[in-house]
Amino acid sequence: MIGKLTGRLDHRGPDHVLIDVGGVGYVVHVSDRTLAALPGPGQAVALYTDLMVREDLLQLYGFLTLYEREWHRLLLGVQGIGAKAALAILGTLGPEGVSRAIAIGDWGAVKAAPGVGPKIAQRVVNELKNKAPAVMALGGTLGQATGDAPAEAVVDPAAPVAPMPTPAAPASAQADALSALGNLGYAPSEAAQAVARAGGEDPAADTPALIRAALKLLAPKG
Repeated sequence: MIGKLTGRLDHRGPDHVLIDVGGVGYVVHVSDRTLAALPGPGQAVALYTDLMVREDLLQLYGFLTLYEREWHRLLLGVQGIGAKAALAILGTLGPEGVSRAIAIGDWGAVKAAPGVGPKIAQRVVNELKNKAPAVMALGGTLGQATGDAPAEAVVDPAAPVAPMPTPAAPASAQADALSALGNLGYAPSEAAQAVARAGGEDPAADTPALIRAALKLLAPKG
């Protein structure tokens, strides 16, 4: 299993790159977003990879972060989503955008990816909505281990949090929700306020429910 390649970028194609690793060239398929973020030919490059094995074909797919690779793997588990469609979704939304869209049930955002129709987009959201929080939280864990993803959100003790008349949701669910929101780029203080409010409104909420409710509270008004 080839999990990561580090070498020199020799060639950029429309949907792939050629990486020279110790004199051996590897063709790695990447999303539009990843391709745009890579350096020019001759520059050093590193990509996390997945090797797809078929009867008549071996293909490598490359990702800038482990977080992105985990989302690619999860998308492949949805019926009707192949490696190309999974890359298209990640290329259109990015791993953070995919996380947000699935968490709040925004299949329209998924449908914006080239080659993804409304039925497939709805299936992606329906099948992955309960798995999304685990991958979102995983981003923080992977980032701390490898330095390639946002760090886990930390609650700012000085941040004002509105008092709640009802008991808060379970602490573990709130911690996981905070971590997921931090991975999506929300500031610790605003994430803490949203999670606290969501937990107060539904004390029995689990992690997926907390994330969905908090994202709705954090969504721009108007």
